[in-house]
Amino acid sequence: MYTVTCVEIVNVLEEIHFMWNGINRRKFPRASYKCLITIKKRLTAKTISTHTENIGAGGICVLIKEDLGLFQGVDLELFLEDTRPPIKCGGTVVWVVKKSEPKQKGSYIYDTGIEFIDIRPEDRDRISEAVEEILRSQARGKK
Repeated sequence: MYTVTCVEIVNVLEEIHFMWNGINRRKFPRASYKCLITIKKRLTAKTISTHTENIGAGGICVLIKEDLGLFQGVDLELFLEDTRPPIKCGGTVVWVVKKSEPKQKGSYIYDTGIEFIDIRPEDRDRISEAVEEILRSQARGKK
């Protein structure tokens, strides 16, 4: 049996807090934005269709029913709410948080962060414009 001291627990909690603060200090701003996305795990025929939880020019967060695996390469097709064609690019799973599914006991969902790679600069700009517009409209709503 292993005994844990209060000091050890506090140290672990501080490390978790530091980790999440690091996630929140992103290079690109993010906005809550629900748009359709198709995720294809590389080297498989498996495709997942879902909606984004949030988006930034550097990547997306999605809730999905399976763990894609940390550092897994994926192909993405992102349908922004504009009239232009979907954005197609590659991505890498950079974090996964397993969560209990509140609606189904014993079931899990995976909060998954995917960093964009192989994205065209004009597509990254398009995402940045969408995020900036969302953040502006949210700021106007708070006034």
